[in-house]
Amino acid sequence: MADSDNSMTLPFVTRRRVLAGGMFASTALMLEKGALAGNEAAASMPPDPALVLWREWQNAHRLTERLCRRQQRLETRLVESVGFPCVTLRLPEGEDVTVHSIEALNEVLGKEPDRAALRGTAEADFAVHQARWDAVAEETGYTAALRAEREAGERAQDLLEAFSTTPATSLAGVAGKLDAVLREGEAWEGCSEFPWPQIRSALNDLVRIAQQTMPEQFFQGEQQSKLRRRQSGCCFRA
Repeated sequence: MADSDNSMTLPFVTRRRVLAGGMFASTALMLEKGALAGNEAAASMPPDPALVLWREWQNAHRLTERLCRRQQRLETRLVESVGFPCVTLRLPEGEDVTVHSIEALNEVLGKEPDRAALRGTAEADFAVHQARWDAVAEETGYTAALRAEREAGERAQDLLEAFSTTPATSLAGVAGKLDAVLREGEAWEGCSEFPWPQIRSALNDLVRIAQQTMPEQFFQGEQQSKLRRRQSGCCFRA
């Protein structure tokens, strides 16, 4: 078919998170280490359930990030190899349109009887391209990588939701909750939009209070600079 002059908006093939670059020291982890260093009795106390949950969430979150990067690399190779499934058709008015889904095709052609033949040909061409995409995706491991990323993401999301019903029994547990909300939320929302500046301010307040009550135990050297980089870092939308 002829090259497209107009293209429909390309839908996302994956539910992708834009991951913030760079590693940073977690506020909750630093609070936990500081509390244990300043109070030997804390080591014998029952673990904070919110902090236990935060550790589980962080492991799931990091796994999701690794799997996301892997499936994105595979997707890039897949697109370079076969291209996103699509079909280009010429409308009766003479306009060329490229669509990337059957739903988009139906929107363009509608249900007019006089376009039935054009619709049938376009659907058949799209099915061929989709089948080729699916076959190569399976062969290259992209399908499995995408499935693994989604499963890990769902696990991290379930743990994140559990924070709302898990009480914290220490400053570290409270910081862990805020840390998880910020790290998850900033992957989707703009830094300057409600409620992220307010949550970040609350976390900073918590850290400041902890510094005042245990001044020698928090954010020494490199840890402090890493925290500053996180506070001033960019936020991204998916």
